[in-house]
Amino acid sequence: MPTLGLHKDFLREFAQLEKKVRTKVADAFDKFEHSSATGQHLEKLNHARDARLKTIRIDRFYRGVVLAPEDGDSFLLLKVLPHDDAIDWALKHRATVNAATEGIELRNDIALEQLGPGLARATGDGVARPLFAHVSDSDLTRLGIDAQILPIARRLDSEELLDALRPILPEHQHDVLFGLAAGMSAEDVWREIVQTQLAAGSGSTAGAGAGDDSPKDGLTAAMARARGRITLVSGPAELMELLERPFDAWRVFLHPSQHRIAYRPSFSGPARVTGGPGTGKTVVALHRAAHLAAALPDDTPDDSILLTTFTRDLAAELQRSLNLLMTDPEQRRRVRVVNIDALAAEILRGSRGTRRLSILTDQRAVTARWGRIARRLGLGHSAEFLDQEWRHVVLAQSIGTAEEYLRASRAGRGTALGPLKRAEVWRAVTAFTEELRAADTWTFHQVCDEAARILDARGTDGGRRLFRHVLVDEAQDLHPAQWRLLRAATEPGRPDDLFIAGDPHQRIYGNKVSLRGMGIAVTGRSHRLRINYRSTHEIVAWATALLAGEAVDDMDGGADRLGDYRSAFHGSRPVTSGHPTKAAELDALAQQVSQWLTVSAIPADQIGIAVRFVQFGRDVAAALTRAGIPAAVTGAVTDAVTGASSPAGEEGCVRIGTMHRLKGLEFRCMAVAGVSEGVVPMRNALTPVEVDAQQHREDLLGELSLLFVACTRAREALYVSWHGEPSPFLRRVELGSA
Repeated sequence: MPTLGLHKDFLREFAQLEKKVRTKVADAFDKFEHSSATGQHLEKLNHARDARLKTIRIDRFYRGVVLAPEDGDSFLLLKVLPHDDAIDWALKHRATVNAATEGIELRNDIALEQLGPGLARATGDGVARPLFAHVSDSDLTRLGIDAQILPIARRLDSEELLDALRPILPEHQHDVLFGLAAGMSAEDVWREIVQTQLAAGSGSTAGAGAGDDSPKDGLTAAMARARGRITLVSGPAELMELLERPFDAWRVFLHPSQHRIAYRPSFSGPARVTGGPGTGKTVVALHRAAHLAAALPDDTPDDSILLTTFTRDLAAELQRSLNLLMTDPEQRRRVRVVNIDALAAEILRGSRGTRRLSILTDQRAVTARWGRIARRLGLGHSAEFLDQEWRHVVLAQSIGTAEEYLRASRAGRGTALGPLKRAEVWRAVTAFTEELRAADTWTFHQVCDEAARILDARGTDGGRRLFRHVLVDEAQDLHPAQWRLLRAATEPGRPDDLFIAGDPHQRIYGNKVSLRGMGIAVTGRSHRLRINYRSTHEIVAWATALLAGEAVDDMDGGADRLGDYRSAFHGSRPVTSGHPTKAAELDALAQQVSQWLTVSAIPADQIGIAVRFVQFGRDVAAALTRAGIPAAVTGAVTDAVTGASSPAGEEGCVRIGTMHRLKGLEFRCMAVAGVSEGVVPMRNALTPVEVDAQQHREDLLGELSLLFVACTRAREALYVSWHGEPSPFLRRVELGSA
C-alpha cells in the first residue's frame, strides 16, 4: 500500500469545496490507495519546475496536485483545484528540503524569481533600515534561510512587507523571519522554531543535505520531518475519516511548538500554556491528556485523569474532541471530562449522602437577595457592591470569620473600607449565608469552596486524591474557589499534577487569581503559543486592535501581551456596517447572510451570529426567517465546523447565540450584531464609577474582552454591525462600510 501524506493547506481548502466535489475527491483517492500501481493514476506535466509534481483527475473540472518521486511508493497530496488552476499551480511550484529542519517545504519559484529583482529595483543601492540588520548571514543560514531567500530577506525594511510576502515565501523560512522581526534572538528562534521541528521529526532517519531537492532517505522520511505541515495517513479508513471531517485537521496537524508541549515526557510540576484565540491551547490540552493516559500502567483505574473547563457546553465539546483523538477505549476510560461546577456538586452530594442539592443559578436572584438584606440592615452599599465583595474577597480567600475579613487584602477593589465599614459588610455576609443555610441553598462558588474543603480533609487523613493528573481548559475564567478545588483534587508535588490552558485576554467573568497564591507554581514550565490557526490574518489584526494598549495580568504576577500574536493565513478584511435603525441593521444582516449562503456557498450551520443579549438574537432570527433563511437561537450553540451535537431541530440552521454562549466555538463566517452604544458595553454589566472605580474599569475590560472573543470565533469572514451610534469600543478599530 502506498504512503500518502496530506498537506495541511489541502484539508482547509478541501473543506471549502462543494460537497459533490469533496465526494469525488474521496472516491478518487480511495481508488488511488487501493491500486497496485498508484503511479499510473498520475499525469506528468510538460515544462514543470519540479518533475515530481503531477496531477490526478478528480472529475471533468477538478484535478489534484500530488508530489510523487520517480521511484518509491510515497505521495504527498497538495491541492485540489479547478483543472487550469491546478496545472498552473503545479507548473510554478517546487518542493525542496529545508537545510535546518530537513523537512519538505514548497516554494513558488516563478514568484520568487520575480521578487528578488523587483525588490532590488525598488530599494536601489540599499535599504535605509534593514529589518534584519541585527542578524548575521551565518545565523540566517543556520536557521534554514536558503541562498534564494537570503538576498530577499536583506531587502526587507518592515514587518508589513514581510507579512505581505507570506504566501510566496517557504513557510518555515517565513516563520523564522517573523520570529526574528518580532524581537526573538537567533537562539530563541533556533530553540522555539527549528529545534521543535527537529524534535517532532526525530523518529525519521536523517540524511537530507542542505538545499537538496530530493531527500536521500526518501519522501516518507522528509514528510515525517515536516510535522505540523504534513500528516501521513495510515490507510484508506483514516484518509476517509479526514476527508469526511476536514475541519478536524487540528488532530493531526500539531505545530512543532504545540507538539513539544503536548508530548513532553513529563513536567516536574504544574505546567501552563497560554496564547491568543485559535492558537491551539485546547488542542494541546487534549493531546496532553491522551499522552498522559497512554503513559499510565495497564492496571490504572478508570477516570484517573480529569479534563475540565468552566461550562457544560465546553465540556461536551472537549468530550467529543477527545473521542475523536483517542481511539483506544482502554486509554480513553482513564480520562474523565466534566465541567468543574458539576464535579464540585457531585463531591458535595457524596458527602451529604444524597443527590439533592439546591443551587442558586440565577444571578438576578442572588443580587435581589443582597438588595433585600442591604435594605433590611440599613446599609449604604448597593446589592452589586455586596455581591462583588462576597465573590472577589470573601469567597476568593475562603474567609470564614469577621476577624479574617478585617485582616483580608482587598487588592483590586477600588472602594476603601475602614474597620467599621468592613464590620457592616460582614453583617450583610452573615445574613446572606444564614439565609442560604436556612433554605439549604448554595451558590456555585460556595459548592466549589466546600468541595475543596472535603478533598483537602480527605488528603490530610491519608486518603487517595481523586485524580493522578488534572488538565484545565479556559483557565482564565475560573474563580479562586474553583482553583482550590482543582488543587485539592490531585496530589501536589507530583510530576504532571496540573496542566493549565488559557488566555487572559479572553477573561469575560471578572475572576482574578494568582496561581502562585493558589499554591500552583508554573515558573519555568509556562509556554506561550503565538500563531492563530483558526482566523485569517485580517480578522486577527482587526480583533487584536480592540485590545491595543490594555494591560492584562497573566495570572502569575506578570502581564500578558498580544504584540507577537499572528495568523497563519490571509483572507478578506472584516466588514463593518452601521445603520440608523434596528430594522435597517437587521435587513442588512439578512442580506449578508444570504450572500454567504448563495454566493460563497457556505452551509447555514457554519454561519454564526453573536449578540449581546438573547432578545436581540430573537429579533435577528425573525429577520432571517422572513428572508427565508433557516435560523435558530440556541442556549447551547453547536455547529458543523466543530462537530458538536445540536439540539433537535437546529441542524442546517444559522446559529444565533449570546457572546457568552459562543465562547469556545468557531464558524467559517461570523456576524457580530447589535454592537451599539449602550449595548456593548452593556450598561447594567458595569459597576457605577461612584460605587467602585476600579471595579468599573475591570467590568469595562471584561466587556471589551467579550467583544474580542466574539469576533475571533470567525475562521474566514467577519461582519460587525450596529444601529444608532456604534459602541465606543469600535473607535479602536477602522470602520468601513458594508
